[in-house]
Amino acid sequence: MIFIIICCLLLIASCKQNNSVVIIETDFGVIGVELYEENAPITCGNFIKYLKENRFKGASFYRTVTNNNQLEDSIKIAVIQGGLYEENHPSLLPPIIHENTAQTNIKHLNGVISMARYEPGTATFEFFICIGDQPDLDYGGKRNPDGEGFAAFGRVIYGMDVVNTIHKQPEHNQYLTPKIPILGMEPE
Repeated sequence: MIFIIICCLLLIASCKQNNSVVIIETDFGVIGVELYEENAPITCGNFIKYLKENRFKGASFYRTVTNNNQLEDSIKIAVIQGGLYEENHPSLLPPIIHENTAQTNIKHLNGVISMARYEPGTATFEFFICIGDQPDLDYGGKRNPDGEGFAAFGRVIYGMDVVNTIHKQPEHNQYLTPKIPILGMEPE
């Protein structure tokens, strides 16, 4: 565990000084995520507020989208999704303004973290991490009919092996069985 913490601290030191780093702890290991606050200030601010106010308590990774479990979709993606998995959760804050990839210039590349949403302007506390490059999640992409894409706001800098392990866990209709608890989620 000390080795992991030292590795995380070294990676954090190598990041841009203006960017926050969030450590996500699971039974499979630690994921370090650098937040691109300058490019996506609203989305990062929302995510950090959930963290600082301990609103992610009880969060988990609960969904994995793979080539094998989206047979009905013509546009395939690969992601793991996490959050509180409850629409009217007591920790819910108001939805945020949608910062699309045309505005932020953060593309959905391997390891990018982004906000899940229904319509633009409905994102709250559900997020996902890309496995591989996912251009159809960007502005103008075809995964959503509105073409607005999703609000990418950071990238995994440590622990993609953990993300990939979670992505391969047993699932039923895209939902992990069982969910992978997020044991800790804190900004550095």
